Amino acid sequence: MAKRFQAPKGTRDLLPPETAIWARVEESARRVFALYGFREIRTPIFEDTELFARGVGEGTDIVGKEMYTFVDKGERNLTLRPESTAAVCRAYVEHGMQTLPQPVRLFYIGPQFRYERPQKGRYRQFHQIGAELLGGKGADSDVEVLLLLVRFLNELCFQYL
Repeated sequence: MAKRFQAPKGTRDLLPPETAIWARVEESARRVFALYGFREIRTPIFEDTELFARGVGEGTDIVGKEMYTFVDKGERNLTLRPESTAAVCRAYVEHGMQTLPQPVRLFYIGPQFRYERPQKGRYRQFHQIGAELLGGKGADSDVEVLLLLVRFLNELCFQYL
């Protein structure tokens, strides 16, 4: 009897018409983030494991229990990204973005991976949209990102307090 293949536990297929909704959310994010001067960054789906251990914290549940870590054929310890902030910061430093006019406004859209016990509404592969304002000073940077978030949620017609 032939094996029946299914999506791995904790993952799911995005099918029409749901993909149209995802596309609208991503389009709204790109439009709103551009209004605030944020530019898109795309980092690798996997990075050196030490990047996340240092960036997220070795004692956290993410590092201790939830990362998808593997050794590749070159004997390197790699991890599927559990979050994007560490990778964005790595790219900022690696590519000398600290020499650009500050602050540098970046956003990302993409899959993240965490080995969580699957529960309703939680997946091992999930998608995240985020913004990073790097090189900013003080609370003004936080306020700017919060205003961006409010505008984005308004675009999506979310109701909040």
